[in-house]
Amino acid sequence: MAVSLTSLLCLSTVFLSSNLVFASKDCKFPALFNFGASSSDTGGFAATFESPVPPYGETYFHMPAGRFSDGRLIVDFIAHSFGFPYLSAYLNSLRSNFSHGANFAVAGSTITPPNSIPPQGRYIPFYLDVQLWQFLHFKNQSQIVKKIGDVFADLMPEEEYFAKALYTFDIGQNDLGNRIFRNLSIEEVNASVPDIVDSFTTNVRNLYHSGGRSFWIHNTGPIGCLPYILVNYPVTEDEYDSAGCAKPYNEVAQYFNQKLKEAVAQLRQDHPSAAFTYVDVYSAKYSLYTNPTKYGFELPLVACCGYGGEYNFGVVLCGQTATVNGTQIFGGSCGNPSVTVNWDGVHYTEAANKFVFDHIATGAFSEPPVPLARACHRFPE
Repeated sequence: MAVSLTSLLCLSTVFLSSNLVFASKDCKFPALFNFGASSSDTGGFAATFESPVPPYGETYFHMPAGRFSDGRLIVDFIAHSFGFPYLSAYLNSLRSNFSHGANFAVAGSTITPPNSIPPQGRYIPFYLDVQLWQFLHFKNQSQIVKKIGDVFADLMPEEEYFAKALYTFDIGQNDLGNRIFRNLSIEEVNASVPDIVDSFTTNVRNLYHSGGRSFWIHNTGPIGCLPYILVNYPVTEDEYDSAGCAKPYNEVAQYFNQKLKEAVAQLRQDHPSAAFTYVDVYSAKYSLYTNPTKYGFELPLVACCGYGGEYNFGVVLCGQTATVNGTQIFGGSCGNPSVTVNWDGVHYTEAANKFVFDHIATGAFSEPPVPLARACHRFPE
């Protein structure tokens, strides 16, 4: 079949463009600043409200370490890949080292202001606007500490790190969950998505105006595959997909992700001097449900930690004790989190987090297809 010269030129352009990023040098980020919720919280919730209890942290830290997992999170693997210490939570005043960045993520956080907060409410006041305010305060105060030159000076980032740092985001699932918990219809949840994404975009723009230039933005995962959704919000038989996930809730996540992807593309167009990478975490996570045995996992819909029911969730929560039919039951670990996808009904195991990191770090799940280590490069350069 004949191929026109125009077609060949177009194909050549696409090929060259898609390889420009991979031809670039690694960025050598000096610092990492993260914003998000429980999927990337390394101790903010624990420092502010209450710390996770055993068996949280059992796999890597061998004790609770402020993370809602048996071990490390994706953000921990990101920090490690750059040779940084694991990020200290901004809200944690004990043994914190901010020399190579800070983590503003707090479990339960939303992008938009929550409708209820503890002790009565489910969500917490550290929504994304607040995390940005905390970052701006940290940026200013850290440099004052550096100038004073006291014992804390070495624990603060250098001033030039802020412009050269990588800014990562993993937030949005709680905005959807908050509306689902309020029994809004799928249509009503979807109708709220543009405002949620607009709020996210405003915060990213504000970080850009404060000097940030490299942004690594995760979309949200397949919430319809999580035990807490499957137990609390069952759907009709024909609304489960072949992996056993609830399609309506995954479709909500997909709609959010599509709007987020469009917003990131607009940011890229509006701010050509910065690098904005949209990372399809949804697809990387969903492959664990559709092909678990291929990757060495078992029973991906069943929580490792907890007790009760088809999904091992809801009767006794992870790390808690309750009386069930007259017997004291502890919601303990399954003992094999290394082959388990879900940790506690809501969050992922260290093994699953490592799997997702290994896949997204290559750039294969990103737009543009830029590897994590080269995420300072615009596309095309």
